[in-house]
Order: sequence, then C-alpha cells, then structure tokens
Amino acid sequence: MRMAGPPMAALSARSPVLPGPMRPANDGEDGQIERTATAPQLRRFIKSRAYVPIHELRRRFGINGGDDEVTPVDLERTRVFVGLPDREGRLLGELLRGGDIGYELSMDPISPIVVGVYPMRPVTRS
Repeated sequence: MRMAGPPMAALSARSPVLPGPMRPANDGEDGQIERTATAPQLRRFIKSRAYVPIHELRRRFGINGGDDEVTPVDLERTRVFVGLPDREGRLLGELLRGGDIGYELSMDPISPIVVGVYPMRPVTRS
C-alpha cells in the first residue's frame, strides 16, 4: 500500500533549506541577512590554503560591498589598499600587520592594490 504525500506543486513551492550564517546574523538595511567574518575565521581560512584571492574571501564569507570599495591599510613603510568593506578590511589589516599573512599586490594600475593573501607561518596539525 502506497502512502499519499503532498502534491508535487506543494513540494516545489517549499523554500530550500540553506545553511545558516557562520556566526549570529545581522539584519541588513533591506531585511536581508548578512554574514560577517571574524579575524580568527579569516586567519583559519587563509592558513588552510596556499593562496587566497580577495574575491574568494568575499565569496566564502558572504562579504557584500561595492565593486570599487577599498580599505586603506597602513603597514610599516607603505600603504596598501584591500578590496573589502571597512570592517573586513581592518580585520585583514590586523593580520597583515601581525605577520600572520602575506600579500600579493597588483601594480597595474600604479596603486598598490592587494589581490591575494597567503599564510606566512606553516599550520601545525595535530
């Protein structure tokens, strides 16, 4: 004997179950839920790979912002620009200044734009 389930139209009308945010969500201005990254999450993700393009950080952590939004980061003798919104750019700047991660610059145009990052110390695995 076969049990009758909901009609196919009812199944397709249901919303898919999506994974939740990485940490408690903030409601955006337009009611959308925004995920935010923390410095330890950024460090862990960067150290788990040999190289991470900045656009991959945006995608992985759901970082929204304008295409031309950059954050200046002052290092020892230079200023570089990170293509992330202010909050995440400051977090990445802390990791850069602390020597946890290195960076690759795009010198075309002449402005020092960070296009990718990489871990500076090997990851210890137990």
